[in-house]
Amino acid sequence: MEKKYEILKANLAEWTDIGQAISLLNWDQETNMPPGAAQGRAQAQGTLSRIAHEKATSAEYGKLLEELLPWAEGKGRDSEEYAMLREAKRGYDLSVKLPASFVQECSETSSAAMVAWREAKKSSDFPAFKPHLQKVVEQNRRKAQYLGFRETPYDALLDIYEPGMTKATVAKAFAQLRSEIVPVFAEIRARKDAVSNKILTRSTDTDKQFRLTQDILKAMDYDFNHGRQDRSTHPFTTSIGPADIRVTTWTDKKWIPAAIYASIHEGGHALYEQGIDPAYHKTALGGAASLGTHESQSRLWENIVGRSEPFCKWLLPQLKAYFPAVYGKVTEEELYRAVNKSEPSFIRVEADEVSYNLHILLRFEIESGMLEGTLSLDDAPEAWNAKMKEYLGITPKKASDGILQDVHWSMGAIGYFPTYTLGNIMSAQFYEQAKKSVPGMEDGFARGDFKPLLGWLRQHVHRHGSRYRAAELLEKAGCGPLDVKPFAAYIRNKYSKIYGF
Repeated sequence: MEKKYEILKANLAEWTDIGQAISLLNWDQETNMPPGAAQGRAQAQGTLSRIAHEKATSAEYGKLLEELLPWAEGKGRDSEEYAMLREAKRGYDLSVKLPASFVQECSETSSAAMVAWREAKKSSDFPAFKPHLQKVVEQNRRKAQYLGFRETPYDALLDIYEPGMTKATVAKAFAQLRSEIVPVFAEIRARKDAVSNKILTRSTDTDKQFRLTQDILKAMDYDFNHGRQDRSTHPFTTSIGPADIRVTTWTDKKWIPAAIYASIHEGGHALYEQGIDPAYHKTALGGAASLGTHESQSRLWENIVGRSEPFCKWLLPQLKAYFPAVYGKVTEEELYRAVNKSEPSFIRVEADEVSYNLHILLRFEIESGMLEGTLSLDDAPEAWNAKMKEYLGITPKKASDGILQDVHWSMGAIGYFPTYTLGNIMSAQFYEQAKKSVPGMEDGFARGDFKPLLGWLRQHVHRHGSRYRAAELLEKAGCGPLDVKPFAAYIRNKYSKIYGF
């Protein structure tokens, strides 16, 4: 069996190499590729994807997994071998349970839906997008049937992004979070003029913004020897391999937080990837535990660290050095309050850390209702607006600010949205435990010293890759099970002081 285990790892290494090539092509497409190269690039990516899929779903590979799984179980369920087989088998099952004809059908539907969504969003025309959304919903129902589930088809789709998670667990956590966050947000809205962020709207040179973000990433200990930062239409992180983790950011001349916090956010993702045990490279354990776990790292750095008082104390001299005429007279208190202004927003990606999760709760409720048939597509726009009014106190006047604003459904991704809020919840749990374990950790932030925090995350989160599922990772880090209370307490304590309630 040891020899067969080595054969398994050789197969995984080969597929990883192909995946890295695809990742590099994707990164180049978003950053440097000339517009006229789109068709040829799509063909190259399609060919590589087909080769990888064929190899990963071969009958021989499936037989190898079946032979190795009992052997791995004999090593113990906490063993590296068992984790490797568990993740390899999971990937195989997700691939082979979906017929090739169905995968192609979904791809064609998504391609058409993406085009239709872009046009519908421009004209704020939901009826034009509705037939495409109907196909996406129906195909996701079929996908859930292929994959299998016990309670609800939503479980099968959620499990794709958050292994082991169920709708019931998410719904329970989200209900508790809603009861905690909605009252806080109401208190903030009642004092909406108590905090100003006008100092952040002052015009600043975008090239200098970019250089500032590179300084921030260096302070976070992002390894530029094994990574780089570029600009893109929408910020993202690409893992081409443990020695090549790339990030992008964007800049806005009149809104400097766009660049700063996009870089910190993507830097959090990149630090996770750079911290995975090198021994797991080219294996089934070389990725994150889940999308929610990945999001916990980006949101931890972006919000809990990046919007903290000590961080602002360190950031202000950097701002003054790059933009003395703009930020020369700004105080630490002014900067801290400005970067933490909370207010209702129609657009999820522009939402602050208090209201952001209300956007996710809304989407979770809408998409699960559509999937399970408790909400018709005809009623979906009205349901969206009603929930927006209930949670955020505002009502979209057009579909482009409401049900048409996100790309996820046109991509066919139902079950993805909860991972954002699960990440926020976990971020507070990880951070709370890090504070207990590393006394004085936050004092270092004011000096630009983030190594103690990163060291704790490296040891308890990053290095494990996907050896442990998210729930197990929380337990092993000393955080206990998934728990809303640390995040809810963080939000209430922080914003009650800022807004005075």
